[in-house]
Amino acid sequence: MHPEDLRFQVLRHLEQKPDMTQRELAAALGISLGRVNYCVQALIERGLVKAANEA
Repeated sequence: MHPEDLRFQVLRHLEQKPDMTQRELAAALGISLGRVNYCVQALIERGLVKAANEA
């Protein structure tokens, strides 16, 4: 999967379920947690996603 395709898929999933965790995203997309984290960090840097740490 190309990085652009992955970013789009992540954004689509987050649009449907904004409170989705990175672990849930990884399972839904069938990719590693590390790859999801890398993608989400890139989206945060571009201002496309806001994230919150919840305990």
